[in-house]
Parts: sequence; structure tokens; C-alpha cells
Amino acid sequence: MFTVHAIDAETLESVRRTGRDASGNAPEPWLAEGGEPVRCCLRDAEPGEQLLLFGFDPKLPPDSPYRELGAVFAHAEPCAGPAATGYPEGWRGRPQVLRAYDARGWIHPSTRTHDGTNPEAELADILAHPEVVRVDSRNIAYGCYMFTVTR
Repeated sequence: MFTVHAIDAETLESVRRTGRDASGNAPEPWLAEGGEPVRCCLRDAEPGEQLLLFGFDPKLPPDSPYRELGAVFAHAEPCAGPAATGYPEGWRGRPQVLRAYDARGWIHPSTRTHDGTNPEAELADILAHPEVVRVDSRNIAYGCYMFTVTR
């Protein structure tokens, strides 16, 4: 069994309140065209939704050589968050990179791509490795962070 985590509410509130992202830059207002992956509620945006595009730090241990920042979309105003804690229904069938990490924040060899047809089985297989403490799903084309999975 595993839990899928969206971007945490504290990070989102900070970006909205301070007008600064993980790099200290101002988030870019974005009027959704539809289909943008929204990381606060783990679904694709509907046309016309008000979003923010900003740099996000998925918070690996600070001394990890694999720590990185990347652009993500979130709603400009607070939303209800994900509908469930399982794999996002609207993102099934979407090829992803499942990047596994150990407790040091180092990439684990069980990292792989998947075609989106059975993400639960792929995640269960990766999480079966006792050294793996988290898996980050990332977009294949852009490499952007999508969400985190933990046991």
C-alpha cells in the first residue's frame, strides 16, 4: 500500500503569500489552456483556470547531489486538493518516470519509466525494495515533478 502526495499546503501558501518560489523568483500567473498538470490537486487544468507557474523544490535531503528545482503549475488560489490519496485517476495512461530515492536522497537503481497502464504495480515493485523511502513521479517530456509516493 502507498500514499500519493501533492505539493504540501505550507509550500503553496508560502508561494501565494510571499510571491516567491523556491528560487526566490516571482511565480508567473498563467491562464490555463486546459491540460496543464496541476500539482496542488493532481489533475489536469480546465481551460480558463487561474494558475501559477513557479519553481518547486521536492525537498530531498539538503546535501543530496540529486536535489533539484523544477517548474510546476498550481492553482493561484487555494483549492480542495487531491480527490484521493491513490494514483491520480486523470493521469492514468500518461507515461512517467518513477524516480526512486533512498533515505540519503540518492537515486535508487529501481528508478524506471512506465507507460501509465498499471502504475500501482510499478510503484509496488519499486517500493518493495526496503532501501526506497520515496518515489517521485516526473513528466517524461519535460522532466517536471508531478507528485511523491511513500509507503
